[in-house]
Parts: sequence; C-alpha cells; structure tokens
Amino acid sequence: MQIPKAVFKIIEENNCPFYKYGDEFLLSGKALLLEHKGERKFISTSIIDIPAGKPECPILYGDISNVLIKYQSVAKIPTYIMNCSGCTGTIRLEYDREKRSGTAPSSHSGETPSASLQKKNDIAEILRGFSIFRTLDLHNIRELLSFLQLKKFPKNMEIIRKGDPSENLYIVVNGKVAVADQGGVLIASLGKGEVFGEMSLLSGEPAVATVKVVEPLKALYMPGKDFRRILSRFPSLQMYLARLLSQRLAKSNVTLSAEIRSGMIGKLSDMPSPELFQVLGENKKTGILTLTLPRGPAKFFFRDGDVVLAKYNSKEGKDAFFEALGEQDGRFRFVPGLPQEYSKAPEIANLMWLLMEGLRRIDEQTDGQ
Repeated sequence: MQIPKAVFKIIEENNCPFYKYGDEFLLSGKALLLEHKGERKFISTSIIDIPAGKPECPILYGDISNVLIKYQSVAKIPTYIMNCSGCTGTIRLEYDREKRSGTAPSSHSGETPSASLQKKNDIAEILRGFSIFRTLDLHNIRELLSFLQLKKFPKNMEIIRKGDPSENLYIVVNGKVAVADQGGVLIASLGKGEVFGEMSLLSGEPAVATVKVVEPLKALYMPGKDFRRILSRFPSLQMYLARLLSQRLAKSNVTLSAEIRSGMIGKLSDMPSPELFQVLGENKKTGILTLTLPRGPAKFFFRDGDVVLAKYNSKEGKDAFFEALGEQDGRFRFVPGLPQEYSKAPEIANLMWLLMEGLRRIDEQTDGQ
C-alpha cells in the first residue's frame, strides 16, 4: 500500500540559520493511537526528508510532526500554512494539496480545490487594494502571485544602493523605506502599497538613489528576470509603472526643469537617454534635442513634450528613436524652440509607448546575444 506523502514549502524566511525561501520538506507516515492506563493519545510516526545538504532542525521537525498528529494522516491535511516555533530566526511554510501532492483531493477528505481557490482569492482581494493592482482583475492578480515572493527586512538595511543595478521590483506590504540621493538628502518616503526598484529595471541603468528601511519592512518582490515578461503580458501594469516613473522623474528633476528652460548640455553617462526623454516629456518641453553618438548625431524635435520628428543613422520616426535609445555613450544638448513648420506636426507616437517598446526591444536583443 502506498504511503501518503506531503510537501511543505518555505514561503517566507526571516533570518533562519538553516533554510531559505523555496526549500521543501517531504512528510510521510501517519499518527498512531496509543492507549496506556486508560489514556489515549496520538503519536507521530512521521519521516521528514530535508533539503539536500541542509542540517536537521529539531524545532522544525517537531512542528511538522505536530501537523501530522493534529490531522492523524497525511491524506487528511488540508491546504495549510504554518509558522515554525523559531530560534534565532523564523520561517513560514505552506502545504497546498492541490499544487503539491500530485493528486486531486477527494470531496470527503481535506480541502477541496474550491477552498484552495478561495484562499488565493482572499489574497488577491487584499492586493487589489494596492494602487499597482487596481487595474487588474482577480484572475490576473492570482496569476501574478506565482511571480511574487515575500520577505522581511530589518530597520536600517539598504535594500537598493545608488549606483548598483536593481535586481527586483518591490511592493511594500507594511513598514516604511526612505529614498535618498547620493548626499543623503531625502527624496521620498514610501509605505504600504507603494513600489520601488522600478526605475532601474525599466531603464536598464544603475539605481539613481539609495533605498533604506526606516521601519521594519515586509515587502513583496518580483525578480528582474520576470519583470519585463510580466509587463508585456499586462499592458495596464505597464502603463501604471510608466506613469509612476514619469511622476517620480518630474519630482526629482524640479531643479533640472529650470535649467531646461535656458537649454542644457550633458553626458548620457550622467543622464541616460530614457531618463532624458522622460524629463522632456513630463515637463512638456518644446525644442530640439541633439545627441552626439558614436555613429553620428541624432535629432529629436519636441513639441509640448511630444516627439514630432526623430532622425538617426539614416533612419527616421520610430526606427530612429528605438535605435538611438539603445546608445549609452555620447553627449546631449537641448535647445528650446522649434521652426514654425513643426508647430502643428503630429507626434510620431505616444512617448510612453516609444520608451516601453524601445526598452523591450533592447531587452530582447540582450537576451539573444
């Protein structure tokens, strides 16, 4: 007779000395009913396989065994989430019969698929209260859950450091972080439901600010490798992040906006082209942006923040914009004012779409190399 088995997976980890997020523990066996001097009690005959190369933790072993005692048989354990008793750290584990056991639960034993779906719906309902998810329906949010991981961060920890590449998109569940520039000047304070780490992921450039925990933080995060793929699947999420990026660039470039009015020059190494286009668009500038690039000059005519003409490397329009967007070395110069003939010229495309599509193409080219 086949012995029923259950797999418990770590879904949250906070300074555990032995295990990490994603580790799995295989539970097999059953609880035996013993009678001694008129007293009856269950004891566990469980066998727990731990992740390869990891030590056995007697605290966690006891916690999982107690689950078996509680339900008397692996076959009776429903979708289940538990915390370990803890030592110097803690972990949170999940056992979902629908996803883990490889067999569908029966209607008379354990939690039904509809109950498991209800649990996911409950989580999705909570997340839908966050501004980043408000444009998504419950089905979309449930799909996103498989790409999100939960982690705790202690006070004073630097999650992102200025100049380093951002590896994840973060969504604050509770707690607070401070966003500061290189001189330590506070740029923003972010709390529940707010997002950080998106700017570097969207631009492909190093982080422009340091993000530090000021109140113990619990955050959902999405690995950067999944980020672009998710954006292409959920256009409303793409637009939300594009608007968020525009707002933040506008806020952090108030001083720069004053310089633009009288024209400005600089290096793309100091202000990458995606950020430069964002600043001009958000501030609704009118003028000519010239990029001096390794393969020649590129020109972009802006009218009220819209690109009405783009030329680079014998190309015009969208193709010129996409090709120039991928250049990282060079200089830029913006001069206010347009020739009269461009005063009513139509935009070549929405600037946010141009940026997102251009960055997507750059990402695909990088992955193909």
